[in-house]
Amino acid sequence: MDDPAGPAPWRPAWQRALYGPDGFYRAAAGPAAHFRTGVSASPLLAAALARLARESGLRRVVDVGAGRGELLAQLAAHDPELELVGLDVVPRPPGLPSAAAWVRSPGGARLPPGGALVAACRGALVVAHEWLDVVPCPVLETDRSGVSRVVEVDVSTGAERLGAQATAADLDWAARWWPVETGRVEVGAPRDLAWAMLVRSAPDAVLLAVDYAHTRADRPPGGTLAGFRDGRACPPRPDGSCDVTAHVALDAVAAAGREAGAVATVLTTQRTALLGLGIDPRRPALEVASRDPRGYLDALARAGAAAELVDPGGFGGFGWLLQSTGPPLPDLTP
Repeated sequence: MDDPAGPAPWRPAWQRALYGPDGFYRAAAGPAAHFRTGVSASPLLAAALARLARESGLRRVVDVGAGRGELLAQLAAHDPELELVGLDVVPRPPGLPSAAAWVRSPGGARLPPGGALVAACRGALVVAHEWLDVVPCPVLETDRSGVSRVVEVDVSTGAERLGAQATAADLDWAARWWPVETGRVEVGAPRDLAWAMLVRSAPDAVLLAVDYAHTRADRPPGGTLAGFRDGRACPPRPDGSCDVTAHVALDAVAAAGREAGAVATVLTTQRTALLGLGIDPRRPALEVASRDPRGYLDALARAGAAAELVDPGGFGGFGWLLQSTGPPLPDLTP
């Protein structure tokens, strides 16, 4: 961007806002201070991922976009025998389990150099939990004459305007994955490329993307670009003060993974996957309370946490994309 404070296409403004020298994801507090995820909601998600690794015959888990190591800490507590690796833009966070390795990443679609990435991901369960939604992408909008133009944003105010005509590459992606006559398109090509790089860098591995998602049949006509700050939604402003996110065209990501060498694919919802991995939202029988009050309360708390993770109107509605570069994928049928 020529003028960091002035109008710029959404993609470079977004990249700078999240991953630049003073970007949102480099702040000391970390993203957990601003929004809640399935990882922060309950350690049951980590337990399910540990089971997924075991059922895939894998003993290493790589967390892409690991934040401050929250998922790694939960995995270590659940299964101390797992090898753990975190990838993120920040230095190794304090308090991370000593056995866990840490690899610095430039951020967004930019991943560590190939050799380091392959060494980390080979033979692993590679988890990208709410990572692809913060890989910045171009935003297009059709003007009154029917021409698709790049949406630009004023970094200081968040105000938008239409800029140059969209590139041929972005128009090709939109025609294949997000065809609209009017409205906005969030061009997912950078997410596809980032995922394809992960797939190519992870031989004999299982890769999992978990995210806010949509497919070609239900693309949102107004787009999904949003901001989060201090636990609340806010207007997306690429000034580094808030998270900026957009839902993921997960079917396009799946196709990119297959083209990069994935040999098996499962595209489902978190609800279906977690139920298949043994997460049980059923409340314990009331009669248990009379003979084991503490056990009943513990089981009730677990059921409540499980219910939140599989709620189809919340975390349970997230998309799960599983792809393999070798090991057979486990059956996730509930």
